[in-house]
Parts: sequence; C-alpha cells; structure tokens
Amino acid sequence: MEWDIDFITEEQFRQHVSNTIKHYGDKLAPYDIDKFNSNIIDPIKMIFDKAVYRVDWRELISNEIFRQRDKSNSNEIGYFHQRVFEYINHCQVPENGQEGGWDVIYDVPEGFVINSGNIVHRIYVEMKNKHNTMNSASSSKTYMKMQNQLLEEDDCACFLVEAIAKQSQNIEWKTTIDKRRVAHARIRRVSIDKFYEIVTGRHDAFLQICLALPRVVQDVLSGQNSDVAAPNDTVYEQMMETARRFENLPDDEAMIMSMYILGFGTYNGFNI
Repeated sequence: MEWDIDFITEEQFRQHVSNTIKHYGDKLAPYDIDKFNSNIIDPIKMIFDKAVYRVDWRELISNEIFRQRDKSNSNEIGYFHQRVFEYINHCQVPENGQEGGWDVIYDVPEGFVINSGNIVHRIYVEMKNKHNTMNSASSSKTYMKMQNQLLEEDDCACFLVEAIAKQSQNIEWKTTIDKRRVAHARIRRVSIDKFYEIVTGRHDAFLQICLALPRVVQDVLSGQNSDVAAPNDTVYEQMMETARRFENLPDDEAMIMSMYILGFGTYNGFNI
C-alpha cells in the first residue's frame, strides 16, 4: 500500500509504533495463575459477571486478564501521542524533566497567529490522553506553569493538547484557580487533531495517522524481525486442572469451586 503521508516517513512511523509496543514491557508477559491472582481476584464478582454478561469461563478469565493489563496502558498510549512529534519538523520532545518538563515544544519560524494578529514563534505543550484525566489540583498546577512560562517569555503560547477531547477545538483554556476564574488568549485547550493541523499544515493530518495505524501495528507485530510476541496465557488451563479435582461436580460448579479456592483458599472451610 502506497505511503502518502508527507510529514512523517513510513520507516519513521513504523519505528515509532515498534517503540510504543516495546513500552508495553512486562504487560506483554504471559499470565499464569500466580500473576493473575497477584492482587487477589474477587470470585463473587467473577460469578456475577459470568452470569450477567453470559460469557463462558475462558472468555471471562481472558477479559479479566485484559482488564489487569489495561489498567496501566495509558502511559504507553501517552508515549505514542507525545513522541511521534519528534519526527515532525520544528518539533522537539524533551527528555523527562528537561526544557521545563514540557511534553512537546514547537518552534514556528513563520509565526503562529493566536488571534487578532497576535503572533507567537514558539508553542509549549502539555499533553493529556483524555480531557477528564486532571483533577482540580493538577489542572491548577498546569495552568500556573503555563502562566509562569508566559511571564518568562513574551513570544510564546502554551497549549493543553488533549488526545481525547470533548470535541475538535482550539479555545482559550478557562479554569478556576484559588476560586477565581482565569483565562488568557495564549493559554489554550487544543484537541490533538487541531495540533496536528498546526504543526503539519494538513487539516486531516491526525486522520491520516489514524488510518495508517492499524496496518502498521499489524505489520510490526507480524514482521519476521519482530521481537514482540503475543503472550501465551495459561490461567484458564490451570484453573481447569484445579476444577478436575471436583470430579463429582458438573463442570460449571467445579470451575466455581476452582475460582473460590483461588480467591478464598485460606478462608474458613475453603481449604478443600
């Protein structure tokens, strides 16, 4: 399939996707029963979920493993959204804690018009995966960081870029600090599609990335040189081994007893 994105090469994007997958790290490690139960599962919830969602035991266990893996994946997706910009002209992605701790810094040689002819030549970016991930304290801290940057540097703007925003937008960020409503034309909330448009000059640049992503992910995972393998989880099979001890019970009841032993094995009467 022909690569028609002009602001990042196919090789660069493939490398970025590969790096993102590698950042999943130990979350790609196979789950055995000990890893599965490391935080102690809730057998009662599992029984309700199986009945209410009408799934079999294999699917239920697979869903729980997916849930456990998914709890901390936001860091990896944040890596994807942030570090792709190191391949895009005039963008820099500072290492953690450097350059004021900004996620992306975009230098605009020709200048960027904020409003009414107000032009800046640098944009500092704080990036968030989702619009509702900041509590009030975090929001206030981020806004004050942006205020301080404007005090130190006249020729700049500060963006809160949201990958999952409520809508496509490039607006003043209005928030409350110390019970006082604040806003500034050069402190803005920007959805990621609008930020891509600003740095690439392509109104559909983010769409192009989204359309290319599924194929490239599959290509990376299935490539001959890929060092990322799909995890071979063994929890269901191990649970079945325990269930076979209850040979006088129907299969479903035996599996329930296996689940009880996993979660309640040290409780009174459960050391069967």
